[in-house]
Amino acid sequence: MKLVLLSGGSGKRLWPLSNDARSKQFLKVLRNGENQLQSMVQRVWGQLDKLGLTQSAVIATSKTQVEMIQSQIGKDVSIIVEPERRDTFPAIALAASYFFSQDKTDRNEVVGVLPVDPYVDDNFFARLLDLEDVIKSSNAELALMGVQPTFPSEKYGYIVPSKKQTTLESLKVSHFKEKPKMEEAQALLEQQALWNCGVFAFKLDKIITMLEEKNLPTNYDELLANYSLLPKISFDYEVVEKTKDIVAIPFEGGWKDLGTWNTLTEEMGTNILGKANASHDSLNTHIINELDIPVSVLGLSNILVAASPDGILVTDKDASPRVKEMIGHLDQRPMYEERRWGWYRVLEHTKYDDNTEVLTKRINISAGKNLSYQFHNYRREVWTIVKGEGVLLLNDEFRVIRPGDVVEIPIGIKHAVKAVIDLEFIEVQTGTQLVEEDNHRILLSWDEIEETTYALSN
Repeated sequence: MKLVLLSGGSGKRLWPLSNDARSKQFLKVLRNGENQLQSMVQRVWGQLDKLGLTQSAVIATSKTQVEMIQSQIGKDVSIIVEPERRDTFPAIALAASYFFSQDKTDRNEVVGVLPVDPYVDDNFFARLLDLEDVIKSSNAELALMGVQPTFPSEKYGYIVPSKKQTTLESLKVSHFKEKPKMEEAQALLEQQALWNCGVFAFKLDKIITMLEEKNLPTNYDELLANYSLLPKISFDYEVVEKTKDIVAIPFEGGWKDLGTWNTLTEEMGTNILGKANASHDSLNTHIINELDIPVSVLGLSNILVAASPDGILVTDKDASPRVKEMIGHLDQRPMYEERRWGWYRVLEHTKYDDNTEVLTKRINISAGKNLSYQFHNYRREVWTIVKGEGVLLLNDEFRVIRPGDVVEIPIGIKHAVKAVIDLEFIEVQTGTQLVEEDNHRILLSWDEIEETTYALSN
């Protein structure tokens, strides 16, 4: 069985900690068995690894999330990168073409699809494997896994069986109901309806045949080059609603969607993260502070305070699901990102009347990691080293840099740096286009950088 993990999200529901590059699945606010902070994607990947499922899994995501994924779960993870965001059907179709043409997977192989961030018991993934048996032993074109509801909820979608069943081994699906009112939710439970957790499986042939019928490439490289031809539509609308023979299997263990602040704080394991405090009469109050300035809450209960370089949110927990509505109009660059080499935080960004911009970042490169060999056409940079030790390549010359050193990088000059000890510096960019597109990367790995530079010098 092959697995596709969908990693998307605009980062709006858990603003201001999440953003376009650091969606909810990457927030390190959960505790693992060793009481260390971990993200949802780290938790899920660890659960899959326990069952030996990571070798057959790929993560489908946008290019803005690739380095975050590599930073959190390793650079060897198989990633399907969407050239542009076009909803879940194109992402799944692209992954299917990868299995078919690159991985040489048989068309009768079962493919399972799930979100990258469910908060579930370990046996959830063991139950996931049962979808393969259901597909192979039935005439169903599509098999879903639903969660056995523990109470009537208005927050979830429901998988409704075609008739009352005497067994819960497998349910033939009648239809789906999105977020019903409480009375209807109670009635759905009596019909043995399941919460829809976004997990389903199908034979690879189903998606490959769909691509063929649409006259679209089934070869991964060709489909990647023609990605814009895929319909911009969800898998639910394009596939699920058009499929007649659907079955579902129930999962009776713990499952939760940590998609809003009120649900996420229920699983955090601590009320305060970062430089913060709350008075003894501030009940059921959570504070998450990523800033260097303290946050204090006095006499307020059932609230959430989240502070990051992207903004500050103070909300009643019951109102927190409305965050996306309130900040949907905001359009700003991510102020904090994790990368394959470490992380950076934007300290200040100013744009002047003559279109000159100044961007100040605090950058941390982990020991043994490096920035790529690159140059910029529209900006100069000044680095002030504040911590650690590194090796700088500038104008084809290597030198060691330490705290107190100042590095000036003019426009068009090639440069790279590797951290020997965790390296931290303040970077000030000055120019007219301070954008990611002005990072012109020549080489990525330090071995290649050293090899190429020494070859040129000799």
